[in-house]
Amino acid sequence: MDFKGLPSADDLLVLLTVARLGRFNAVAEALETTHTTISRRIIALDKRLGGRTLERTPYGWELTELGRKAVDAAEGVERSLGSLAASLERTSDSLSGLVRISTPDVFGPMFVTPALVRLQRRNPLLRIEMLNATRKLSRNRSGVDLEIVAGIVEAGRTETIFLADYVLRLYASPNYLKERGTPQALPELQNHSFVSYVESLLQVVEIGHRSQTLTESPANFQATSLFAQLEAVRHNSGIGLLPAFMVYGLPGFVPVLPHEFERKLSFWAAARPESLRSPAVQAVIKAVLSEVRGRQDELMS
Repeated sequence: MDFKGLPSADDLLVLLTVARLGRFNAVAEALETTHTTISRRIIALDKRLGGRTLERTPYGWELTELGRKAVDAAEGVERSLGSLAASLERTSDSLSGLVRISTPDVFGPMFVTPALVRLQRRNPLLRIEMLNATRKLSRNRSGVDLEIVAGIVEAGRTETIFLADYVLRLYASPNYLKERGTPQALPELQNHSFVSYVESLLQVVEIGHRSQTLTESPANFQATSLFAQLEAVRHNSGIGLLPAFMVYGLPGFVPVLPHEFERKLSFWAAARPESLRSPAVQAVIKAVLSEVRGRQDELMS
């Protein structure tokens, strides 16, 4: 190895961000720069260290042995800068930097958002970017520090953390049931209209209304947003398979066959090992865990 001298602290921090996010484009967005600049920084770092720090894989950019050593140093730089920022803000142990998190529709706004807003109020230098999408965990997805998914997880290189169980149940509006009648047994669902996901775009099959043959017919109203599905049920479009926590305490939603049918799923957090070592990401996970544990009645109502 032909060592060329001390590397730039900026270049080390770029490498650390690549290790956490896995894609140059995502790193460029997070650091408010360009893909070309990120590539140039990594090339400069490799030249300075005398070897390659990254290699391309089906899962995004991964660290080489040299890269892992460089990231250890980068994490030290990050901690020192965080301590300096905290001292300038006259706060102790303050978190700083950007955390990018992907969360499922509804769970993100209802559970993750309040947890992270409280975290930010205690750590004013911490920035959050939250992407909402209901999708399964992919072996090769990257671009976020932390991903929260529902259903069965296929982790690949990522590490997973169990967050909470939750239940989905069938709901309808009082007016819909008055017009169409209230089902008394599961076979009677075949005669009813349903509200559900756009099936061609559905990734988590367990949350679809046909995954356990409740009905053979496509849903009459399909939407990628659970909030849209909620409103369709409210306005008498049909029966919806909705998370119980979503209708918790809301008037105008009647459980349908609550003793005959319910579906239990789990929420999981997943991240690359480099991301999980970040104090900010650790704090985000801790905040979300605290939120869901304090609201178990809603998740399992």
